Amino acid sequence: MKSALFAFMRSMLSSLRDLAPIILVIGFFQLLVLQQPIDNIFSLLTGIVFVVMGLTFFIYGLEMGLFPIGEDMAHAFARKGSVFWLLLFAFALGFGTTVAEPALIAVSDEAAEVAADAGHIATTEEAMESYATGLRFTVALSVGCAIVLGVLRILMNWSIQYMIMGGYVIVIIVTSFAPKTIIGIAYDSGGVTTSTITVPLVTALGIGLASSIKGRNPMLDGFGLIAFASLLPIIFVLLYGIIF
Repeated sequence: MKSALFAFMRSMLSSLRDLAPIILVIGFFQLLVLQQPIDNIFSLLTGIVFVVMGLTFFIYGLEMGLFPIGEDMAHAFARKGSVFWLLLFAFALGFGTTVAEPALIAVSDEAAEVAADAGHIATTEEAMESYATGLRFTVALSVGCAIVLGVLRILMNWSIQYMIMGGYVIVIIVTSFAPKTIIGIAYDSGGVTTSTITVPLVTALGIGLASSIKGRNPMLDGFGLIAFASLLPIIFVLLYGIIF
């Protein structure tokens, strides 16, 4: 009990330390540059406390739950020896975590509103919802394929450098054919997929898988799946813009 409490307090101090630079920057520009008093100081302090607590619970939960289960499942699939089920699990993990990604939901809804205002889609609620849903599922499909590609790279010991360079060559080529209105959204989609839900599970999967396969180094081979999860959504969303 004491060890768990000590670990939680240590995580809380770490969260406060991580947020301290942001608080100092805002305070510096608010008080010394803008020279304006901070309104609703009590609400601000309360919000900071909530952010620290939320970040602490999130990180503590990752260390206690998501990282271990991701590594354990990777070990289990490696012992089972079935490539099909491993790849199916990798796709489902990438697709499922991305569909539930809050950042992607927010960006998709915002993109639908902007597209409607610009006249690219109808301004009805159904049209905007359809556009946002199509964008979300396109990105989720791309991340599922990206995790499968990353797992295959670990299994086959492919070079990540050449795969990433080749991927960005494809991005440049597809960008030249894509509508200008979708390019910014496509590039942002690559960033929002690597957020709070996707990263911990995918990273744990890669490390666990690399640790389970003889001849693989977790440091060299376990990382890199997130790079594919950032790259493929750009290509898929650009193609989405070209097709639809």
